[in-house]
Amino acid sequence: MDVKSIIKNTLQTNNISATESQIDQLLKYYNLLIEFNKNINLTAITDPYDVSLKHFADSLVNISYYKENSTLCDIGTGAGFPGIPIAIFRPDLQIILVDSLLKRINFLNIVIKELELNNTKTIHTRAQELPQNGISRETFDYVIARAVAKLNILTEYCLPFVKLKGEMIAFKAISPEEEILAANQAISKLGGKFKEIQTFSLKNTQNNELLERKIIIIGKTKETPTNYPRLKNKILTSPL
Repeated sequence: MDVKSIIKNTLQTNNISATESQIDQLLKYYNLLIEFNKNINLTAITDPYDVSLKHFADSLVNISYYKENSTLCDIGTGAGFPGIPIAIFRPDLQIILVDSLLKRINFLNIVIKELELNNTKTIHTRAQELPQNGISRETFDYVIARAVAKLNILTEYCLPFVKLKGEMIAFKAISPEEEILAANQAISKLGGKFKEIQTFSLKNTQNNELLERKIIIIGKTKETPTNYPRLKNKILTSPL
């Protein structure tokens, strides 16, 4: 089966609606990912079945959740997940991809140009240095992150940049209840409140393997104190 058919079947199997144009964009993204991955460490996942499931479907599993015409920031986007697939399927959103590695940002800029994603921009920086890059705190309707850090640390990277009544969204591969308990203090201190866990099961069309995904939703109920986020070393050595 060719790569395009694999992508198409994977999305259909997992109830993700896609136009032919969106499938073509994902195929182009896959080809760029594989090409650049030869020289840049973008992903350990390269098999088309696995990329279609673990990168594409995983990024799109809650694609209808985001409110129309919202602003979204993908912290620690890496090779562009989940931000690039979201940008393909939700052109109404205004999306910023943030990563600290310039080689990844350069790759993402090529992807954005080749896929003509006019709703998407990149910033080469660490999350806590966004204000030095022209991004004010309390700016985005959604700040999302996928497999970046434990929740108590991730919360400090993300919540300061969520606007009041906006949401932080964390993609997790394993049961996150213990992480949520450990992060309760950080969530509260940074102006957030735990809302819900969304659970999804994704199916691999090659071997029927099921992949369980958890998405943690944290609402922003009050402004984050101005002394957060702290410097990276402080966040890592003295997590909230």
